[in-house]
Amino acid sequence: MTKKILAFGASNSSDSINKQLASYAAKQFKNASVDLLDLNDYEMPIYSKDREKKDGFPQLAHDFYQKIGEADFILISFAENNGNFTAAFKNILDWTSRINSKTFQEKPLLLLATSPGARGGGTVLDIAVKRMPFQGGIVKGSFSLPSFNDNFKEGKITNETLDSDLKKIIKEINL
Repeated sequence: MTKKILAFGASNSSDSINKQLASYAAKQFKNASVDLLDLNDYEMPIYSKDREKKDGFPQLAHDFYQKIGEADFILISFAENNGNFTAAFKNILDWTSRINSKTFQEKPLLLLATSPGARGGGTVLDIAVKRMPFQGGIVKGSFSLPSFNDNFKEGKITNETLDSDLKKIIKEINL
């Protein structure tokens, strides 16, 4: 049976390296269809309690939440801004968590991060691994790709050890 993977880079950059990593990782799963989202398609006003009270929930928040509900598995690659989630991802999370605090609806997750630096977004990945269970996500694995520009070219991880490490995690998840 084909599983449906929802994948995205948690960034609104038009050339997001995290979206590239998410796309590559999602393609490594066998017997799966991949829905690769672009967070720019879910841009909403900055969340505030006053805005929610006045205007209700944006349709895009419902749409994003529905995408999660339709997936069998969710793969997120986190960009790191000042050691934390990007504002784009955090705003989507803020809106959808008001629909249901268990935003990820008890779905299994693979959490990734990358950056041009040697830590590969490790700080935000640590935050995500600890935070997502509170948001209704079941973290099945995590992986950080350091030095993106040195280790990822032409749509794939070029460092054999790092590529093998990611593929091992994916194999252990065994959709």
